[in-house]
Amino acid sequence: MFTVAGSSELDEAKLLSLARVSESAERYDDMCEFTSNLVKQRCSADQSLSVEERNLLSVAFKNVVGSKRASWRTLGAEQEADTELLAKYKDYVETELQAKCLEVLALLEEHLLPKVKGKVDESEVFYLKMCADYYRYLAEFCSESDYPVKAEKMYSDALEVAKKCLNETHPTRLGLALNFSVCYYEILKEREKACALAKESFDGAIQKLDTLSDSSYKDSTLIMQLLRDNLTLWTAEEGDQEQ
Repeated sequence: MFTVAGSSELDEAKLLSLARVSESAERYDDMCEFTSNLVKQRCSADQSLSVEERNLLSVAFKNVVGSKRASWRTLGAEQEADTELLAKYKDYVETELQAKCLEVLALLEEHLLPKVKGKVDESEVFYLKMCADYYRYLAEFCSESDYPVKAEKMYSDALEVAKKCLNETHPTRLGLALNFSVCYYEILKEREKACALAKESFDGAIQKLDTLSDSSYKDSTLIMQLLRDNLTLWTAEEGDQEQ
């Protein structure tokens, strides 16, 4: 009898197949299980993930954690429910959210990052950024922890590597700049740094638009638009506060 929990006994080809199928079926919790087992098998065999496998891992946890973050935000805005009961339920959701973030961080820090550390390539940037993102998510509701500091450190390390190996228009570098600037603005409350990073990244990409490949054009220009939108919004908010 098949069980998701028993998928750790399956070989890599079958785990990859199940990860693809579970994505199509939008069963993202199952997808997390399949991709986690795939990561452990690949790394135990001293092998790296392919770009497809890496993206499947990212999609799986992004969807599960994204859903829980949305629930947490909804509860935070709730006005009708019993205050004490709502607080307990919110704590319950936060516990779930924290567990899922720590689960993917363990995969990244114990298995994937050690394989790419010092390679100074796109995969190293990708995994450092992914770590930083999940520490940022944790910092949203655990502000008294060291999660904000860890998020900033991971983003800084990722950006340092990205500047050495990825051009200004590369979607991974642009996505990193977008998320790091959001971390500065929303988590670290360093709004000048947020605006400076967003502007530097947007301006740098504009100057190198002629280097954009057809394959990355759509992704890169979308992120550039998000950088510009944030910069416009943040600049306006700063102006309102000064008045």
